[in-house]
Amino acid sequence: MSFLKKLSYTTATAVLAAMASTAAVHAQVTTTEVRGSVVDASGAPISGATVQVIHQPTGTSSTTTTGQSGTFSARGLRPGGPYIVVATASGYQGGQAEDLYPQLGNPLSVNIALESGAGDTIVVTGSRLVTADVAVGPSAVFDAADLANSPAINRDLKDIVRLDPRVYLDESFNDSIQCAGAHPRFNSLTVDGIGLNDGFGLNSNGYPTERMPFPYDAINQVSVELAPFDVQYGGFTACNINAVTRSGTNELTGSAFYDYTDDNFQGADSAPFDEQRYGFSVGGPIIQDRLFFHGSYERFEGVNQFFRGPEGSGATNPVIGFTQAEYNQILNIVQNVYGYNPGGIPQNAAAIDEKYLLRLDWNITNDHRASLTYNFSEGVNRTEADGDPNEFEFEDHLYDRGAAPLQAYALQVFSDWTDNFSTELRVAYNDVNFQQASVNGTDFGEVQIRDGGNTIYLGADDSRHSNQLDYSTLQIRLAGSYSYNDHLITGGYERLTYDIFNLFVQHTEGEWRFDSITDFQNGQAARVYYGNAAGTNNPNDAGATFAYDVHTLYAQDEFRPHPDVTITAGLRYEWYTSDDRPNANANFLARNDFSNTFNLDGVDLLQPRFGFQWDVNDMLTLRGGFGLYSGGNPNVWVSNSYSNDGITNVQLQYRNINLFTETFTQDEGGQGRPIWGILQTQFDAVANGSANSTVNAIDPNFEAPSEWKLAFGGTYDFSAPFVNLQDDTRLMVDLLYSESGEAAMVRDIALAQIGTAPDGRPIYRRVDRSDPDCRTNPGNTATCTGRGFDNDLLLTNSEGGYQFVFSALLQHEFANDIDFTIGYAYTNAEDVNPMTSSVAYSNWVNIATSDINNPGRATSNYEIPHRFTMRMSWERAFFGEFMTRATLFGQAFQARPYSWSFGGSTSSDMFGDGQEFVHLLYVPLANDPNVVYGAGFDQAAFNAFIDQYGLTRGQIVERNGEEGSWSNKFDLRLEQEFRGLMQGHTSSAFITIENVGNLLNEDWGVISQAGFPQRIGVVDARLNGAGQYQYDAFFAPTPERVVGDVSFWSVRMGVRYEF
Repeated sequence: MSFLKKLSYTTATAVLAAMASTAAVHAQVTTTEVRGSVVDASGAPISGATVQVIHQPTGTSSTTTTGQSGTFSARGLRPGGPYIVVATASGYQGGQAEDLYPQLGNPLSVNIALESGAGDTIVVTGSRLVTADVAVGPSAVFDAADLANSPAINRDLKDIVRLDPRVYLDESFNDSIQCAGAHPRFNSLTVDGIGLNDGFGLNSNGYPTERMPFPYDAINQVSVELAPFDVQYGGFTACNINAVTRSGTNELTGSAFYDYTDDNFQGADSAPFDEQRYGFSVGGPIIQDRLFFHGSYERFEGVNQFFRGPEGSGATNPVIGFTQAEYNQILNIVQNVYGYNPGGIPQNAAAIDEKYLLRLDWNITNDHRASLTYNFSEGVNRTEADGDPNEFEFEDHLYDRGAAPLQAYALQVFSDWTDNFSTELRVAYNDVNFQQASVNGTDFGEVQIRDGGNTIYLGADDSRHSNQLDYSTLQIRLAGSYSYNDHLITGGYERLTYDIFNLFVQHTEGEWRFDSITDFQNGQAARVYYGNAAGTNNPNDAGATFAYDVHTLYAQDEFRPHPDVTITAGLRYEWYTSDDRPNANANFLARNDFSNTFNLDGVDLLQPRFGFQWDVNDMLTLRGGFGLYSGGNPNVWVSNSYSNDGITNVQLQYRNINLFTETFTQDEGGQGRPIWGILQTQFDAVANGSANSTVNAIDPNFEAPSEWKLAFGGTYDFSAPFVNLQDDTRLMVDLLYSESGEAAMVRDIALAQIGTAPDGRPIYRRVDRSDPDCRTNPGNTATCTGRGFDNDLLLTNSEGGYQFVFSALLQHEFANDIDFTIGYAYTNAEDVNPMTSSVAYSNWVNIATSDINNPGRATSNYEIPHRFTMRMSWERAFFGEFMTRATLFGQAFQARPYSWSFGGSTSSDMFGDGQEFVHLLYVPLANDPNVVYGAGFDQAAFNAFIDQYGLTRGQIVERNGEEGSWSNKFDLRLEQEFRGLMQGHTSSAFITIENVGNLLNEDWGVISQAGFPQRIGVVDARLNGAGQYQYDAFFAPTPERVVGDVSFWSVRMGVRYEF
């Protein structure tokens, strides 16, 4: 049993005993809290004092009373401000604190001292008595000023959250967010209570849309929570990203912007294009002090750029080892042998994105308020289907994808029923219609051609042959908080309903793999894939429809035994219900002794949480805690078992097929041509409706994936005269340790071990265990025969992964109008299976391992070992009251690790699992009896490679044993304000430079890393008749290659108007 599990089990009883009722602290997603204490002149607490918290822009107020220790808490408040806090008590003069700005999810502490006797209210500004508490647990909060002044290249909240050194933005992979070394799909994103992360799991960018689904100017604040010990937080195991939108006030305000770039304003060579973005926002009162509105709109009109091409083509990012001559050869073959035009090198393609968000806020009474949010987003991108550095796609292999459209709604009602009891009701709904379509249709199937260490693609991508997704989510939440003396007791219930239709049938137009260009010319396919709806060959009959609910109950007690100490303890319980099951496959049951019909119904998890915060003095705050977290795992991993039951959707694979001797179905041109049509034998097999096909299933003992988190940190406000730093210097240090409770992974349970390779790794054979001979002697090919299916892929659990993160952040505001922040994060992360993909098969094979069914724990694909960040902002009024501003953001980081692998051609199955270059390289001894070399193998180059990378001979290399290289990148924003058209209006002009270092020197700011899935095949090998490895070819590797357009500078210019 792990340390964190032992810790949790031994404290669970104590947690229960500490709870008086149901509970939560700072309102989780959309609100903030002002808390503190009221004392007399001697510092003694004043109990029963009345405290009123007033939001000045709207007049909204909240009233509470102090407990026995003089403490108070006002919850459910709008983030931002300014706020006024007024404290009164019998026998004392009143006290008032002004100019308060509480942040999202982070309670603001206000300590007010009252003088005895009658007299005027004593007013103190926030800067004299307020400390902004950091949340209990490692986190980061960014306010409206951060959003406005940062060089937000993409007008995306990711441009902001990347300031935290623990949050890495992978610009090579659609700007996916990696939090503290964890999987990018394990994050949660909520906006005004609406879950707007990629709920299904198809998008690497983390959104359900191609770009951020709401306008940038709609955001008021955003926070990143890595381990919030409040039990209200759920639905993630990596990090929780909360955003709240702007609300209207009693003053009419608004803004508009326009920016522009084109091919002359970037460092990468490109065909001519121009790109523009524009939008506006406006907010104000409908009824003064009572009803308010705010709306934002944004539109993008630009292009998707493609920079990849063969060597010698003049492409910005050439595919090393794939020459212009080979490109011409393939183009000639596909046109003249197969009669198809795949297009050429991909060119720029138009892209449009449009979104708007509307919000209403209603102060129903002084004790009740409500908000209503509507969000619309629609946009399409042209996308590479296989765009890694060692891959090239002809233009027809690209596809268009996007939400058409996304619509989301949220209603929240906050009520203060008494000074001590308040509630929140939330109802949120969103609906996504996600489309994917090949740019040239699907008449011609997908072709893959291996060319040394590269792969060339043409035809319609196999995952786009039949692909449509519609899903909706409905969230209902009811929570209440009760303040009793020094306890804040909160509890609630939530229900999240997923309703999903997923049509995803790969290979309906066939996938054709060739081991070389020569094989492609000769029609000699190493593998041919075909899949479709059983019995009908109509993919529409294979769509999967299912639904399930996630229910949550939580309870928590926040105890303040002293004004400077806060202790939280609580439990969160989640359980799944579903009436929908995959279709039962009798053959699967016969060969595995359990059914493929298991779903998530009945899966549950109890999640204890404990946290503390101690304000040691005015300068030092300590915080820490531990807890269990669950959620964030993509729904597509569950959907696979509904879509691939081996009955509805039949997938077949044939090997070593000569296309010129086979019969094909009639294609769209009325002929039966190779690749245009389907192998007649495969088509007929699917038409016969065989249930003896590939199956995806859920383990009957599957547990909800979970993560234990243990954190400790501190915030220190200090002065350091030796570097001329004053009192407004803050140092934040955090330690975060996360350990997998039950992580998800995929195994092929059709594999049976039948032998051992020379280096000790297993040799498998895929067998049909419904045959008794295959159970008793799976290696006997004479008696164990007749397998008619390919894989039985099981979604199951693994244990052993972890992440350890040390981070430090130093912030300072200099007297000369300069703000400076520098951060650092060290990450050590390991996992068992990185689960890189959406498809079960891809999750199984997209790994480097010595045992594909039992990968073992190793360095994670998501580890960024070291990352530094910095932000420096400067502003000064050179022209009257109009400000000149400059903001520089920079980062330096070590790229993700990678692995060396070896394997055979698709016709040589070395380890019996059917995979090519999945297997970690065995590094032979100088005279190794287990390895022989084929004719033409370059042993000198191979030995030089071993020496260059310091590989240990006589061993299998470690997964992700090679360290990534270092890269750095800096972005700059310059802005000058001008007079507006009316009094109180302001205009400005700005310029944003991405990768400003590369603008100064073409060798700076270049980002290089290994391509997906971070394994590099270096040796073509096979097992010979003597049971030895035979190394037939060595591919001199270029493991890290330049990452696309993000390695080049670009400039945007724009204007903005505010009132």
